[in-house]
Amino acid sequence: MGPEPVMEQNSPTENKKDPDTKLCAHCGQSKPVTEFLRRTGKRSGKSSRRGACRDCRNRKKEAERSIVGEEGETAPLPPSPEASSPTELAEVPKRRVKRPLPELPPRPEGPDASILRPTRQGIVRMRGRTDKGRRWHQETDLETAVTLVREHAAVVVNRHTIRRIYNNKTFRRYILMRDRHTCHFCGEYGDTIDHLLPRAKGGHTTPANCVCACNLCNQSKAARSLDEFMEDFDED
Repeated sequence: MGPEPVMEQNSPTENKKDPDTKLCAHCGQSKPVTEFLRRTGKRSGKSSRRGACRDCRNRKKEAERSIVGEEGETAPLPPSPEASSPTELAEVPKRRVKRPLPELPPRPEGPDASILRPTRQGIVRMRGRTDKGRRWHQETDLETAVTLVREHAAVVVNRHTIRRIYNNKTFRRYILMRDRHTCHFCGEYGDTIDHLLPRAKGGHTTPANCVCACNLCNQSKAARSLDEFMEDFDED
């Protein structure tokens, strides 16, 4: 009768020593739940955690800071303005040089934009997917639809419908990777997207009209076109 109470007391004590673990969806290793971020939104709960552990998240951030070159070598990104000392930024003024316009990506397969025709209501249907994969659809005019197709931002589904190729997330990633995180105006590190022809003047979000830009150039350019921005800088 003596040993039985001792066994009942040791069993819960041993269970408490084992920490709660979770299997990482990326590396497949079992790690403590404290290595995982808590979920938010509709999927949140008292014990719900995200699928990637801390080490996998850090490796992903390091991978995003480097770009694979044409020969397969890792090319370092231009130095970030935060990495430079205040004295260096003050001594070296920001210079802007006219650069060649970015090349368009390969033309996706599909009919040419010349077959597009508006419906009886005078519109062209446009559809696509959100960042979360949900389908959306809206209406646009024939001129905008033709521009999106010719600048490789959409494909023709039929003579009354086009489909957007990129969602917001994939388009931003494509522009930054294409321009190697280099500002189109000054050549320094950039992590924002700027429209060469502003949307306020009829520009569209397409690979031909968008470039990578640093935060300072993006804000100073504002709603000016590329030629206006460069002319104002030459006068200064």
